[in-house]
This record gives sequence, structure tokens and C-alpha cells, in this order.
Amino acid sequence: MMNYGFVDFLRLLGSLAVFLFGMKLMSESLQKVAGNKLRAILASMTANRMRGVLTGILITTLIQSSSATIVMIVSFVNAGLLSLLESISVVMGANIGTTVTAWIISLFGFKFNITQIALPMVGLALPVLFSRVRSRKSWGELVMGFGLLFIGLEFLKTSVPDVSSNPEVLGWLSQYAHMGYLGYILFMLIGTLLTILIQSSSATMALTLVMCNNGWINFDMAAAMVLGENLGTTITANVAALVANTNARRAARAHLLFNLAGVVWMLIIFPFFLKGVAFLTEDLGGGNPFESSNAIPVALALFHTLFNVLNMLLLIGFTKTLARIVTRLVPERKAEAESAFTLQHIKIGLLSTPEASLYLAREEISLFGQRVSKMFKDVQELMTEIPDKKFELRFQRLESEEKICDGIEIEIANYLTKVGETRLSVRNSRVLSSMFKLIDNIESIGDSCYNIARAFNRAHQQQITFSGKPLENLEILFSLVDDTIQIMEFNLKTEDRVDASVARKKEEEINVFRDILKTEHLENLEKGMYNYQKGSIYNDIFNECERLADYAINVSESLESVSANL
Repeated sequence: MMNYGFVDFLRLLGSLAVFLFGMKLMSESLQKVAGNKLRAILASMTANRMRGVLTGILITTLIQSSSATIVMIVSFVNAGLLSLLESISVVMGANIGTTVTAWIISLFGFKFNITQIALPMVGLALPVLFSRVRSRKSWGELVMGFGLLFIGLEFLKTSVPDVSSNPEVLGWLSQYAHMGYLGYILFMLIGTLLTILIQSSSATMALTLVMCNNGWINFDMAAAMVLGENLGTTITANVAALVANTNARRAARAHLLFNLAGVVWMLIIFPFFLKGVAFLTEDLGGGNPFESSNAIPVALALFHTLFNVLNMLLLIGFTKTLARIVTRLVPERKAEAESAFTLQHIKIGLLSTPEASLYLAREEISLFGQRVSKMFKDVQELMTEIPDKKFELRFQRLESEEKICDGIEIEIANYLTKVGETRLSVRNSRVLSSMFKLIDNIESIGDSCYNIARAFNRAHQQQITFSGKPLENLEILFSLVDDTIQIMEFNLKTEDRVDASVARKKEEEINVFRDILKTEHLENLEKGMYNYQKGSIYNDIFNECERLADYAINVSESLESVSANL
């Protein structure tokens, strides 16, 4: 490659950068356009294997990134929305969905000068990018990404070395082209390494197609590279799953084993399978890929698709076996089994778009709300007469929960801070601000629960019990506060527009009842119905209950603000 200088190499890297940026822009804008629908499809998965496969195909076809799909799957498994078995079938579909890129490139990228269409597309998309309407801007980014993808591909085609003027390139590669299985394994490893480095099997596929089209490598070596790309694409999910829970790590490992098993059986029949693909390509009028480099792109796309479809058909009946294998390979961490606190949704880090990351944060906040709701139910149980040992155990659990809530608030706040460091729209900035208020108020509910528990603990230590009218009043107040928390929980779970008017009405009801209790309390002290010690604890409990209800209502009002900006 004597005539291929450093500037030419940089031009090649720049061409790849344009291709990757176009693909990234197209993928992210598709997630913005389809966002909630994509997540709804994944979240509504059942144990139906074929439905899982179809879901994986659809999602990956839409966002044009199997890595992004697998990371989404890992996050849903991590959150408990998908089981390990369900995730395996979606992974199988994701592998098939990623073959669409190869077909788009082979059918359009090499048949005619795509820049004749791509450049006008970029020109049309440019003014739409400055639109203030979010959905319109996302569509503009989608069209822009699609155009840049093919412009990058055209640059790649013209940036690779010209073999006719650089015969040493072919000479270097030809020594490995006839080494049989050793050559296949070598090119497979090259494909794996390239995919790990570029972090996109689609981009590596584009490079492979360009190399074939320019005569760098022949059909069988290119097919071996495709097998390597299938292995390389599993790395992203396994890296993402390193900090996830056990089931999420198992899902990522299942993806690796599934692709590895496919590569193993394919290598056994590799020469015969390639002849079959060549026969089909020639029969379809595409030419023989062993004889004509022009026939290679379609043949390679056909090989990629047939391999992934056959791998799915062969292994879909063994999903339970695969699940058992990865369960043995990835045992549950001792620390994880003992830990009472693990984030569910946001543990794998930021997703590719702020919208997706904020969605995961919202799901995590919803779980946070459920946690403090359970805390309040535990507090209510302290009001009943229970044995000393049981009381102490419940109080210790609430003390521990309050510390966990402090940790959850910090973790979610750190995550939201990272989201805030990305490029956010004005609308997303408002959503982010509301989410900070949400976690602050939810954590305050946890604090109030602990404060009420401490008041009950003081009463328990001093052998003070509530009965008669005071107990009846506390039961009514606890019921009203519980209603407010249930409204909060419902609002946290809903994906529709949140209306906080019901919560505000409940707040008025609680405030009125609190004022009645205050008046009665002062009268009871004057009449000597209970001593000052008991009255002080009683007063602390109903005041803290009213504060707790205020925090819950603040959550509903913040959610109203969040939903108004979605």
C-alpha cells in the first residue's frame, strides 16, 4: 500500500465517521419518533417465543441497531419487565432484524449512485431540523441520518485503496484466501475485532461489502467476516450488563452463547452453505459471487439473513436449555442476594437518547414511590399492639428502609445529573427539573414514615398505648393519608396525562381533619384525658402524617407537570 498515504487513511476514517454518524442519527431519531411504542412492544412481551422473535425483528429493523435492541432488552430484564426466557426469543429476533441493513446497502448502495438521492434528502431535512415542533424535528433528523448514512457509504467506496494501482493489497490478502478453515477463522476474528472497535455490526457489514466490491477480499472470506460480526455485536450488551442484576447478565450471556452456537455449526458446513447461497444468488439473477464481485453484496446479504434465520429456527426450541446453561454460568452474586437495595431500571447507565433515559428514570421513580408506600403500610402496623420482639424487628426494618431511601434518592439524582449533561430540548429540561422535585418529595415521604415510626417507638418504650377516641382519630387520619399515597402510586404508574385535582381535594380533607384533631387535642389536655407525654407523641404523629400527605400531593403535582411536557 505504498501509494496509500496517511491523508488517504484519514479520508477512510472520515468516511466511516460520516456513515456511523448517519446511522446513529437515524437510530436515535427513530427512537424519538417511535419511542413509547417501541417500549410498549417490549414491555408487553409474553412467553410466546415466536412473538418474541417478531418483536426483536421489528424493533431492530426500526432502530437499525441490534446492539441498541439488546441493551434495551437487558435493561427490561434488569427491571423485571421481561423474564430471561422472554428475552432470549427477542434476542433471536434482533439478530434477524439487523440483516435489514445489509439488504438496504447491497440493493441500493451498490446498484446506483445513491448520493443523487441522499444529498437532496439532506437538503430537504436541513430546514426541518430547526423546527420548534419536537416530532417534526425528529423526522428531520431521521431523513438527515438516512441521507448521511448513504453519503458515508459512497465516501467509503471511493476512499478504500484502488486494488488495480495497489496490487500488493491483494497479494497480502491472497495468501490467506486459500488456507481453508484457518483462513475462515482468521477473517472471522477480523470481523469480530472490527465490530468490537466500531461498536456497530452494521458499520462493519458496510465495510465488508465495500471491501468485496473493491476486490479486496473474495466471497467466502467476507462471509467469514460476517460470522465474526455476529460475535462482535454481543460485546456491547455484555459490557452494559456488567453493572446490571443477575438476570440481565444472564440475558446478555445468552446472546453471546446463541451467536457462538450459530457460528460453530455454520463453520462445520461453511463451504457447502456458501455454495448453496451462490446457487440461490445466481438463480435469482444476481450472478455468481465466486466469479463476479458485483454479485457479492446481494449474496452476502442473503448469507447473513439465511444464517440468522436458520440459527433462530434451530435453537428456538432450546430456549429453556439455554436459560438453564446461562443460569449455571452466571450464578447469583452473594452480595446481590443479601442486598435489600438494588436499582432496577437505571443501573445499566444512560441509553442512546435523553427520552429513553428519562423514561427509565421515570420507571425507577415509580418503584421508589412503591417502596415508600410499603413503608407507610409498615408504619401503620406499629399502631397495633404487638409483642416487643416483633415491634423491634419492624422498627429496625423501617430504620433500614429510611437509609435505603436516602441511597435511592442519591443514585437517581446522580443519574438525572448525567442526563442533564446531555443535549436536552427545552421540554426535556422541564421534565428533568420536575423529576428532581419528585425524588426529593418521595424521599421526604420516607423520612416522615421514619419520624412517625420513631414516635410510635417512643410510645412503645414508655409503654404508652392509644385507645378510644385518639386511636380512632389516628386510624381515620392514616386511612386518609393512605388514600393520598395510593393516588400518588397510581399517578406514578400511569403513562397518560396526570390530573392532580383528586390529590388536591384529598389534601383539603386532610387539612380540615388535622385542624379538628389539633382543637380536640388541646381540649383533651385541658380536661386531663391523657398526660402531656402521651399528648406530645399523639400530636407529633398526626402533624407528621399531615406533612407526609403534603409530600405525596407534591409528587402528584410534579407528575402533572411532567406529563404536561411529554
